[in-house]
Amino acid sequence: MSTAFLLLQLLLLLVISSVSSVSFQRTLIRPLKLLSPTKDFKRTSLTTTLILNTRGGADYDSDDDSSDYDSDSDEEDFDDDDLFGLDDGDFDIGEDDFAEDNTLGRMLVAWEKTPPLTKAYLSASLGATAYGYLLNKNEFPALLTMNWKATATRLQIWRPLTAFLNVGPFGLGYVMTFHFIWTYMSTLERLNHDRPYDFWIMILFGCISMVTGYGFLKLSPRFLGHNLSTFLVYIWSRYHEGLEVNMFELFNTKAEMLPWFFLAQTFLLEGEIPVLDFLGIVFGHIYHHCKTVGLLRAPDSLVNWYESDRAAGIRNKYKQISADFEMQ
Repeated sequence: MSTAFLLLQLLLLLVISSVSSVSFQRTLIRPLKLLSPTKDFKRTSLTTTLILNTRGGADYDSDDDSSDYDSDSDEEDFDDDDLFGLDDGDFDIGEDDFAEDNTLGRMLVAWEKTPPLTKAYLSASLGATAYGYLLNKNEFPALLTMNWKATATRLQIWRPLTAFLNVGPFGLGYVMTFHFIWTYMSTLERLNHDRPYDFWIMILFGCISMVTGYGFLKLSPRFLGHNLSTFLVYIWSRYHEGLEVNMFELFNTKAEMLPWFFLAQTFLLEGEIPVLDFLGIVFGHIYHHCKTVGLLRAPDSLVNWYESDRAAGIRNKYKQISADFEMQ
């Protein structure tokens, strides 16, 4: 493919990654000094302070705030920095902060905060796809694809796992699927920050059910990574039922509709009936049911290993994620 086409694909990656249907990494609060305070704003500032302080775990003193925001006070005395308890030093490099708040900068920050398993999976998928694009005519490396005969006779036991790195050939479909996996797999792993072994079991359940299910139904498991993403999106949607989700700033939909949007994406971009994606939804529903009724849980041996000194390194990584959930 031409260099211009490659640059176009990279541009699409930047555009799509700049829009996330759900912001799970951080919340950016712009300094209110950029706004012109009015009487209406001053009357609502007390409520805003109460909400932010309550969510931040801070104490709230109604007597002090009532005096600070007396309706008879002059507007010149109103200091909007006090609304958030900020000093001028908090924004002493304000212009630099906003200059760095660009698409690439947000991507790098989000990638740095990506949980370990999600980061490892996406890195391996991107590496294998890049190899296929550059050296194998944009085809996924055959040594990593699913092949039961080679697995059994040649002991290539990595194939059932590496086959899930195949999200599809590099293109618009790959970029969109990569973004979806990054968003929803990372969110699910962060939600299980205190019990990451439950997340590991979830991924293992999805992989085993797809490999065995497709083999039993005699279906060709071409893009197992894409099907795994549908599995993840379905589980995410069950965690967030009723949540309004913005799709690329084009329209809003309920979270539970996202898996079906995935099916439509496969049909429109790849021109095929999304049977495998539908099975991903089915397996996701089975997992959610088994997890809800208590039929599926991490084995004690895995829990004990995670809590032992041998897993100190990986446990520290999840402790960094847990810090984001602690009330300040």
